[in-house]
Amino acid sequence: MTADEELMRLALQEAQAAAAGGDVPVGAIVADANGHVIAAGQNRRERDQDPTAHAELLALRAASAASGSWHLDGCSLVVTLEPCTMCAGAAVLSRVARVVYAADDPKAGAAGSLWDVVRDRRLNHRPEVVTGVLVDECAALLRDWFVARRDEGSGPVVG
Repeated sequence: MTADEELMRLALQEAQAAAAGGDVPVGAIVADANGHVIAAGQNRRERDQDPTAHAELLALRAASAASGSWHLDGCSLVVTLEPCTMCAGAAVLSRVARVVYAADDPKAGAAGSLWDVVRDRRLNHRPEVVTGVLVDECAALLRDWFVARRDEGSGPVVG
């Protein structure tokens, strides 16, 4: 198993915890340049009633607090779903070295699917992007969660 796969397994655990709490199952990990986990996050929009409580933002905030700097040079952001524009922008602004994600998000992805914020040459920083790490497991968790929500009759579900 590669280091990215090991980190993605941890992000997947965060995503499962988000689902258990009633949120869309997205999890994120921030690892330092040596591959040590310095922060984790899971979607908490529903629990916190906060539209910005995405897994990536929570993990980046925690990583900045843990490292004592908003500069996350050398760090990797590992997330189960492709970051949206807000989270991709935060990854760029935090100066992470890498964004590693599992499942593409064709409706809101901003790391190559719908937009490509992280590689926009007009910005001052462009992290390396790695995709498809444990994509089957991460996509299945999301798919199953949305199917279960629809089966509960909770109305239209937007991701």
